[in-house]
Amino acid sequence: MENRKWNLGIVCLAFLFITSSSAEFLIQQVTEGRVSSVLETEYNSSYNLNSNLGVTRVMRDERPSSKIVTITNFSVIKERSEPYESSIFESSGYIWRLILYVTGNKNDGGNNHISLYVRIEDTQSLPKGWEVNVDLKLFVHNLKQRKYLAISDGTVKRYNEAKKEWGFGKLIPLSTFYNMNEGYIVQDTCSFGAEILLVKPVQLQEKVTFVSNPPHNVFTWRIHSFSTLENKVYYSDDFLVGDRYWRLGFNPKEDEEGRPHAIPIFLIAQGFKPNAVATTTWGAVNLRLKHQLGNDKKGYSAAWYPIKPGYGVGLDIILRKDLRHGYLVEDSIVFEAEMVMVSVTKIVPT
Repeated sequence: MENRKWNLGIVCLAFLFITSSSAEFLIQQVTEGRVSSVLETEYNSSYNLNSNLGVTRVMRDERPSSKIVTITNFSVIKERSEPYESSIFESSGYIWRLILYVTGNKNDGGNNHISLYVRIEDTQSLPKGWEVNVDLKLFVHNLKQRKYLAISDGTVKRYNEAKKEWGFGKLIPLSTFYNMNEGYIVQDTCSFGAEILLVKPVQLQEKVTFVSNPPHNVFTWRIHSFSTLENKVYYSDDFLVGDRYWRLGFNPKEDEEGRPHAIPIFLIAQGFKPNAVATTTWGAVNLRLKHQLGNDKKGYSAAWYPIKPGYGVGLDIILRKDLRHGYLVEDSIVFEAEMVMVSVTKIVPT
């Protein structure tokens, strides 16, 4: 028996398929900011989960949102190996400090690179066993382009008692950083920044369960005075299976393509019961035209039903001329819907 998918109009049926130094130099520190255009991304052309978790470098227009450190007379300190530690700043409810190695952190593979890190501070005020998870981006200002080179690796940084500092030993190659044509140093001035976004573990999850043979899953619809019915869609009462109301519908005179010889029956998803989680719903059903003396005419259909009510999925059950063979008795016919599987969605703790 041909399985067809229907959408209900006002009057008719229609098909539908259904995220350090002593010399003078000036250091300016800013905590402000806001995302824009991609300049360069390092990636692997063939997808692999591990190989694609690499460092990305993206040019964007907006300033970093957590911290900016600007150094003038940079040439005074450019040979220093010890790190520059910024003033503290607050971001995402915690206290932090930028740690900058202008000749690279040799202990982190930073030879011939600028190295930059963010360290969490004032941790003595945090509870025992504390952990802070953040999405961390570090920045180098390209003054020539008036953009920021944003560096990240796509992983959540877990700050805890054992690991209070995260960043990149190879933030940017010194060959690139000192290249006047690149624009990272202009008039002996350069800027670095950080963006720290707190990652809070989700407390609730949406759980979709497929329930086989749910309670009260059989609905019977008897239609009287069949011979007097008009060429239009008739609907049954609504019935509740799972968390959603359903109804049956049919047109006694023609199917959805206007053919007068077929009798279709279709299952229509309606609204949800109170306090139910409204999502797309799976519905699998056995649809039957009851033989009042013997064998039923039946068919099976299964589909995702959208949240918006009024979507129907149905079958051509029988030819009109065959109704007299025990299906139409005393000018009445009987349809039956057996909901063999439905999906139920709940919001539960993770």
